[in-house]
Amino acid sequence: MSPRALPSVRFTDRLRGSPTFRRDPLAFLSRGRERYGDIFRFRTLGVPMVMVNHPDHIRRILVDKSAQYDKNAFLFKAVRPVLRTGLIANADTAQWRRQRRMMAPHFTPGAVGSFARNMTTETVKMLDRWERYPRDGRVIDAMDEFGRLALAIVNRSLFSADVSATAQDFERAFGVANSILAAFFRRPFPPLSVPTPGHRRLRRAIDAMDSFVSGFVQGRLRANADTDRDADQEPDLLTLLLHSVDEEDGSGMGLERLHHEVLNLCVGAYETTTNALCWAFHLLARHPDAEKRLHEEVDRVLGGRIPRFEDLPELAYTRMVVDETLRIYSPAYQFMRHASQDDEIAGYRIPAGSNMLINSYVLHRHPDFWDEPETFRPERFGAEETARRPRHAYIPFGSGQRVCIGRHFALTELTLVLATVARTHRLVLPADAPDVHPEALITLRPRGGMRLRLEHR
Repeated sequence: MSPRALPSVRFTDRLRGSPTFRRDPLAFLSRGRERYGDIFRFRTLGVPMVMVNHPDHIRRILVDKSAQYDKNAFLFKAVRPVLRTGLIANADTAQWRRQRRMMAPHFTPGAVGSFARNMTTETVKMLDRWERYPRDGRVIDAMDEFGRLALAIVNRSLFSADVSATAQDFERAFGVANSILAAFFRRPFPPLSVPTPGHRRLRRAIDAMDSFVSGFVQGRLRANADTDRDADQEPDLLTLLLHSVDEEDGSGMGLERLHHEVLNLCVGAYETTTNALCWAFHLLARHPDAEKRLHEEVDRVLGGRIPRFEDLPELAYTRMVVDETLRIYSPAYQFMRHASQDDEIAGYRIPAGSNMLINSYVLHRHPDFWDEPETFRPERFGAEETARRPRHAYIPFGSGQRVCIGRHFALTELTLVLATVARTHRLVLPADAPDVHPEALITLRPRGGMRLRLEHR
């Protein structure tokens, strides 16, 4: 039997097609799933999209048939001017595979353990800074506080450097790029070579981020990599990457490729961690029972001391809070694949050239796999409930061979930061705090930022 044509959003539908997608993509896709089911197609400004929202469909695209679903997709084309040939957006499979082979040994759970002290040390520095604020009642800009922390951690791990003086420049530059590229995803504009005002702003932002990275890379090269380092000091990621070789041909990474990968690590680790921490403390502030259970675990496991990498198995509920936060508000909330040849999914024809859209914000609210999906309930990540769910019902880091290389780093960092802060502080909602809603840029940010009030425990 011939495959069926995909259900299609029409401009006469109440979904209103492309204009609604540009204005509120999360609402558009959520209503599309409710009306059409787990697979449907739509167009935005002439670009064909296929939304898939079932674990079986996602497994086929990311795992079973991954060779015919590449990253030459619309979303990655949009971000490639910033990320270029780094792992996140690289569409050249052979080139990507070589880079991944060289980098993967430095991102295993065991390897990440060597960077755990950076995570807690920088968090304690942030808490020390909070101690200088007026005691209790100080309202903080959580995006700013956790952005500074995330960038400090990733750059301490990458460069063994204190980047506080230049961190705000990087944050501002990425914020500009994030907004402009998100607008491109909804309303494609001319090529970057066309000198529009937005393009000039994007180019300045890219130059600022490049300058941030190249300063550290060139400085390390001038110092001949390790000449200034204590022989007993753990090597940072830049040192490891500088000395990485491809096991198949014995060659190194090359300076341009190294620059792109370091920039990808800075962007990925800074932006996603910042948003995840903001959402986690926002959710805990709104759910005091979960916060109380988190505090009880932290007090019992740590006894007032700073957490260590070895404590992670005992911080089980803290990790559940992380997982539930990533379910409700995955910072990397959507990604795409490009169908390089015709396929068939669930009896529907997938034409070659289709942009396959996977949106974890919608997937992680699928009523077949998540009861009361809008409810913050960390316990749903206990062993029994997790075992009952399909593997691909929860994909905050993607899946398959292209799964995020930094997932172990991110989960370790989020768990240790939560535990370190929870030892001494609560973050609560100010009395006049407005409702916080997600803003679907390239990442899922709190619209308008996030304000939280500090309290000592």
